[in-house]
Amino acid sequence: MSKLSRFGVSLKQEILEKFDDLLDEKKYPTRSKAIEELIIQSLTLDRLSSDTVTVIGTINVVYDHHKRELLKKLTDIQHDFQPCILSSQHIHMDHHNCFEVIIFKGQKKEIEKLFSLVKGTKGILNASLSIFSV
Repeated sequence: MSKLSRFGVSLKQEILEKFDDLLDEKKYPTRSKAIEELIIQSLTLDRLSSDTVTVIGTINVVYDHHKRELLKKLTDIQHDFQPCILSSQHIHMDHHNCFEVIIFKGQKKEIEKLFSLVKGTKGILNASLSIFSV
């Protein structure tokens, strides 16, 4: 188990009250847990500011599978980025729409390029990127 360190923090009373209200709303067990999460989030964002950091995550895409040549274009893009693509999952939402999750691991700059190509493909209705530093 990791060693714990204690430290003091001074805040304006109104900020602390708003923070405590947020902790109640989000059901945090303690202020320490919430502050720990905020620090981890800040450290992660700092790591993610580098284009060369290795990231893992998903690209989530909704599209109309009847759109001419769309499936071929998406497959070609994924093949071009094959070293980064770990897996993909294709789900039929209804007669026209599909949801695809592309799971990747690679350098942030390369993943952002992949995402730009995917979301910019004609026929994509919606796309999102979730990345986490490794």
